[in-house]
Amino acid sequence: MKKKRLYGLSLLLSILTLLIEAVIALIVAVVYGFTQESPNAGGGSALFIFFLPVLAVFGIAVAGALSVVLVFPTAWLSDVLGRRFGGREAWWWVPAVAAAVSFVPGVALSGGAGPAGIAVAWLLTTAAITVPALLWRSRRERIFGPVTLWGLVAVVLTAVVGGVGLATGVFPEYRPPAVTSADIVGRWSDGHGGTLTFTADGRVSAVGVGVDDDDDDADADADDSGLDSCTGQGTWTYEPGQGAWSQVVDVTVDLCTFDYWNVGGTESRPALYQYIGDPDSGNLYRLTRTSGDS
Repeated sequence: MKKKRLYGLSLLLSILTLLIEAVIALIVAVVYGFTQESPNAGGGSALFIFFLPVLAVFGIAVAGALSVVLVFPTAWLSDVLGRRFGGREAWWWVPAVAAAVSFVPGVALSGGAGPAGIAVAWLLTTAAITVPALLWRSRRERIFGPVTLWGLVAVVLTAVVGGVGLATGVFPEYRPPAVTSADIVGRWSDGHGGTLTFTADGRVSAVGVGVDDDDDDADADADDSGLDSCTGQGTWTYEPGQGAWSQVVDVTVDLCTFDYWNVGGTESRPALYQYIGDPDSGNLYRLTRTSGDS
């Protein structure tokens, strides 16, 4: 006689599994972020640790909702289809049903990244639903401990692989290009008509360059309402700082209020940028060298 399925335990297992998957995904995202061009890749806010309890509560609530809305229907439907077409429940119906259930969420998570992005998001969403759905079907009473143990092992292993990969260069960590004053000389454009032109004698000419007006909803384009346009003549200096992350270009133009310009981009295509509004928002006003300038 089959044991009665413990739905309460299954729900807890699903929530736990989804949380473990979320932590692993967060670690992977952090490691990946270190390899990508990002103004915040050099460090994060220490205040993040104070938000962990709130994040944990929020994560549990979301995992519970996903368990009820996606995981449980996947496990139930896979059992129904297995009995209907095979005469018995079969585990391999779970990934098949999960693929169908996760299609719409996968497309939504892809953020319109194109066919390849949709395919990757769909595959990852399918895997994320399949694992807790398989555990949901279990009738074992002492499964919570092993799942917790192996989940922690997976989290630690992911963190170790990511850390070692960054330390050894297997996952190349992004660093801003190291520039000199000579590299700054030339014309830099925001792509919307705004330009800064630096000359070797320390002079600079600004034409329609965006200036942050402290609007927190500002976007990164100079022609948006969140930025004021600045045109004028002034001076500039390059400050190398203590390393690639701290090098800045200080620009002074009459009637314009500029913050210092950070150096970003890559060795082949350096960029100058300023934060728009709160630096934690990640909104940037960005200039890149125009072709043909040296």
